[in-house]
Amino acid sequence: MAKGTLYVVSAPSGAGKTSLVKAMLEQDSEIVVSVSHTTRDMRPGEVDGVDYNFVSMDQFNQMIEDADFLEFAEVFTNKYGTSQRWVETQLAQGKDVILEIDWQGAQQIRRLMPDCLSIFILPPSRDVLEQRLKGRGTDSDEVIGLRMSEAASEMSHYPEYDYLVINDNFDTALKELHGIFLSQRMKIDRQKDHYHDLLVSLLS
Repeated sequence: MAKGTLYVVSAPSGAGKTSLVKAMLEQDSEIVVSVSHTTRDMRPGEVDGVDYNFVSMDQFNQMIEDADFLEFAEVFTNKYGTSQRWVETQLAQGKDVILEIDWQGAQQIRRLMPDCLSIFILPPSRDVLEQRLKGRGTDSDEVIGLRMSEAASEMSHYPEYDYLVINDNFDTALKELHGIFLSQRMKIDRQKDHYHDLLVSLLS
């Protein structure tokens, strides 16, 4: 079986990353998204094992000691991490795996798994990004101002990535994002494994 590809997808808050990834998963059953482990409390409507794998701080720290994480980070008083065993199992089964993480986590992943591919998603302008954040109706103007400042810092790291997608028109951005996955599957190494029996019969 051809091994899947690990993808790191990053974007500033409001760029539409989550919506694009969700739409792509609905189109393509060969793609899965890694579900992070976290020590934060479960919020109303969230499901353990679907939104996050919710664990205690002691469990999380034990996983760090056991080197179970590809990457992990502490955000305020909570910790978040990506299970290395789960990712490697999915890849071995031929699945393409998406890690939705920030640029710092992406740097950790590249060091541990240099064969991964990374994609950065940007908004078409700062004005559009701010409009999208305000359109959520969940944050105060002060919080939105802080998010915009953070976004400027995050967006400066786009040159570290392999691919860049501008989310101006959603359908166009979705096609471009999915096209990256499809083109990677067409490479000789994956096609050779996937169509092994056919290639042998054609050349016999």
